[in-house]
Amino acid sequence: RTAPQPPGIVMTPPELIALQRDCDATTVPFGERVTLSEGGLVRVAQHRGTSITVETELGLLLRIEGIDADALGLNPTSAPAHDDDAEFHLDQVMAALDTLYDPEIPVSIVELGLVYRCDAIPLPDGTRRVEIDMTMTAPGCGMGDIIREDAIRTVSALPGVDEVIVNIVWQPPWTMARMSEAARLQLGLL
Repeated sequence: RTAPQPPGIVMTPPELIALQRDCDATTVPFGERVTLSEGGLVRVAQHRGTSITVETELGLLLRIEGIDADALGLNPTSAPAHDDDAEFHLDQVMAALDTLYDPEIPVSIVELGLVYRCDAIPLPDGTRRVEIDMTMTAPGCGMGDIIREDAIRTVSALPGVDEVIVNIVWQPPWTMARMSEAARLQLGLL
């Protein structure tokens, strides 16, 4: 379940960490909510963006929200606060989405090519809606709703965004050809 490493690089597994308090988590890739108990042992598999993927001693992958990072002895992270006075730019939306990572692959959803469409729609009342179409790497991925909620929360925090709609779509089907060259290089696929 770990991403392939470039040739010549040897990775030693991170040490086990005892949870400092109970915390909520989501199973990867099934998307089921669970509670991890204080004292339970996990390894940090990936800490990118505003979430952390951990692995239990039995090899189960779990995603922990960045706001619960203190349970692992790390500094909590969350989406930036909404600034009503700043100016809106659509490129900020893609930059915000680029901070969201697939919990199994250390690559952002933008670099993976999961974001198919991103539009800003001015509404008659003077507000703005951002509409996003995105997909998952495989149909039936249990993380779709989790990543969708991450996208809504992250984009909603941007200046000038009043409403966010994220649609999970399956057409066209995702393929590795949608990945950026940088993502393919990072995963050793070039």
